[in-house]
Amino acid sequence: MPRPTLSSLGRALAALALLLAAAAAAPAAPGPRTPNVIVIFCDDLGYADIGPFGAQGYATPHLDAMAREGVRFTNFHVAQAVCSASRTALLTGCYPNRVGIHGALGPQSTHGIHTDETTLAEVFKSRGYATGMAGKWHLGHHTAFLPPRHGFDESFGIPYSNDMWPYHPEAKPGSYPPLPLIEDGRVVDAEVTPAEQEQLTTRLTERAVRFIERHKDRPFFFYLAHPQPHVPLFVSEKFKGKSGRGLHADVMLELDWSVGQVLGTLERHGLTRDTLVIFTSDNGPWLSYGDHAGSARPHREGKGTAWEGGTRVPCLMRWPGRLPSGATSDQYVMTIDLLPTLAGLIGAPPPARKIDGRDVWPLLARQPGAANPHEGYGNWYAQNELQAVVSGDGEWKLVLPHRYRTLGGRPGGTGGIPAKYETVTLEKPALYRLSTDRAETTDVAAQHPEVVARLQAFAEKCRAELGDSLTKSQGSGVREPGRIEGAPAKRKAKSG
Repeated sequence: MPRPTLSSLGRALAALALLLAAAAAAPAAPGPRTPNVIVIFCDDLGYADIGPFGAQGYATPHLDAMAREGVRFTNFHVAQAVCSASRTALLTGCYPNRVGIHGALGPQSTHGIHTDETTLAEVFKSRGYATGMAGKWHLGHHTAFLPPRHGFDESFGIPYSNDMWPYHPEAKPGSYPPLPLIEDGRVVDAEVTPAEQEQLTTRLTERAVRFIERHKDRPFFFYLAHPQPHVPLFVSEKFKGKSGRGLHADVMLELDWSVGQVLGTLERHGLTRDTLVIFTSDNGPWLSYGDHAGSARPHREGKGTAWEGGTRVPCLMRWPGRLPSGATSDQYVMTIDLLPTLAGLIGAPPPARKIDGRDVWPLLARQPGAANPHEGYGNWYAQNELQAVVSGDGEWKLVLPHRYRTLGGRPGGTGGIPAKYETVTLEKPALYRLSTDRAETTDVAAQHPEVVARLQAFAEKCRAELGDSLTKSQGSGVREPGRIEGAPAKRKAKSG
């Protein structure tokens, strides 16, 4: 075999150089697609209101399927057990009191989410995502606070809770203006009627389906914020009476149908494995409404309290191939953690302003050895009252002295008319070991003084950073909300 000459080696090297140059000039092969994300956020849906969390007397087959195909999070919490505050935490990754949002903003409110806060939609837009939402907004109803000003390409729904309207059975005449329907920041229906409320779940679901179909060829984020099952309860004719268990159960059947429509659309367009779907609630059930409210079983109390029944909500996440199927996680996670976690998944930069959530993807994906990165979590309520703190691993909860509402073991109301709460005062801190006492029945503070001391020290850090009106602490890290021009600097929000 003849030896290669220097000239032939040179030609070979030159040819190789040309091939390498051509390869370098060619466009890079596309990397893995960043996930589409859909967040389905129900209103006042209790822990035990869906099949995977123990619903009784009716079936939720689509949510059951979602649990089989994904992860059931049994220790998932909202930052505050009431509407506006809870939604603020979800969309900003901040405790709501950090950004100046408390309670439930009403039609008379003159403040809302500040333009300088970064929302989930803006995080996704920074990576070229299409963004949309349908449902209840409740972060301020003036133009500056609506979805188009906060990262959503398109939006459709109501500006605040569906009971904030003239038909409220307990409202004095003139208490509420007509409830509007708003699309992309413009009022398209000045007065939503009861008949139209019956169609809202269907219309919002159709919006979600059409959004997916129009944006199936690019990454998208969609926020489906159902107003149900917040009272007043409404359901379409196709589900009215179908459960045989009353109006609340009928509403749950329709919400399950809605989830099925969304999941079916993903499947139809081959997007199932490309999409992370998160289903949860903004707080626990409004127990005073009795047969028109859901269940927080086995947890204590419900909406409007810092007890587990107020903050612990059902949560399902499905992303085939990236999240395990048929799994259950009891890791403590809060809605404030979703923004930084999702930003990390899509490679988005963190918000410029300080947030409170942390990236907990290793926990969500059930990676071996994953630990919660938080020292602990705080739970504020009412006008910035620090009512409880929880250790980062969710093992211990210290409930601080405060006044809270309760039915005291009495049944709730019937037919949409609530029973009256009584107010009870917790006189001294109470410690609960949530891993063995999630119903918060036994105060073990006397047996674990070192845990009490550790959590009280953490509570002091919370007060220093975010304040506590119960101890008249002024937090150094609190920011002002957005305000309309000429509005007063302070206005108390509704707390239920």
